Amino acid sequence: MKRILVTGAAGFTGPYVGEVLSRSGHEVHGVVQPDSGALPARFAHVHDADLTDADAVARVVSDVEPHQVVHLAAVAYVAHSDVGEMYRTNILGTRHLLEALAAQARGPDRVLIASSANVYGNRHDGIMRESMPPDPVNDYSVSKVAAEMVAGLYRSRLPICIVRPFNYTGVGQSTSFLIPKIVEHVRSGANSIRLGNLEVARDYSDVRFVANAYGRLLDCADAAGRTVNVSSGRAYRLAEILEIVAGISGRELKVEVDPALVRDNEVRSLWGDSSLLDQLIGATGRIPLEETLRWMLEA
Repeated sequence: MKRILVTGAAGFTGPYVGEVLSRSGHEVHGVVQPDSGALPARFAHVHDADLTDADAVARVVSDVEPHQVVHLAAVAYVAHSDVGEMYRTNILGTRHLLEALAAQARGPDRVLIASSANVYGNRHDGIMRESMPPDPVNDYSVSKVAAEMVAGLYRSRLPICIVRPFNYTGVGQSTSFLIPKIVEHVRSGANSIRLGNLEVARDYSDVRFVANAYGRLLDCADAAGRTVNVSSGRAYRLAEILEIVAGISGRELKVEVDPALVRDNEVRSLWGDSSLLDQLIGATGRIPLEETLRWMLEA
């Protein structure tokens, strides 16, 4: 059994990661924002700490002395209204955590940092590979590129694996994201929905697959020092997603195209090269999008 520290424990991904690690018999410690009142399931211990407070982060790390770390905490909504909070949390929060871990007499044997496929930008069609240079196009992706560079300062002192997840979804994700928005419209009995370009295609995975991939990367010796895409390996058109939802639910939404959601010169299709992930942990465990959508519709 290992002690594993998970930041962002109360977020969308945190409880799923906690479940995977707890199921494997580990002692899982979650970090949540102070005074949030969050008590995420699947965590044996919950610690309050604002990652922008270096002393608070150092205290948690010293108390837990984790064998492994999964750093999920971030302001993850691209259109978040407080850009300053985004930069402080995503960059300074990452640095404070890594500095506290590096200062331990016995450091962790793996630190997994969740970056984002947003670092690739959206100006190039087709497949995104880890070897491609970052091309951030908004504050969120800039903050994630910067966090990766901060992690680079600690690679000689900590066994860091950076993951770049592409879009993923599941039960519990905010309806500010595309697929939960569609699901919520169907579940609420709505007849229509406002969306953008239906021909845009993006890579989507199931949050349960992503959480499982993170857990397996923690125990993969070859993951240290790597940057790894976490993706389905294919792109799904928005129109295709709507068809699948209609087939499962028996309800077809009338789509009203919202000009505000249509970007000029938007790239038609983007998906992630998953070959390195498959090489490290195996090609099993992916969940078909139809199964994910059925789970969300029936939850």
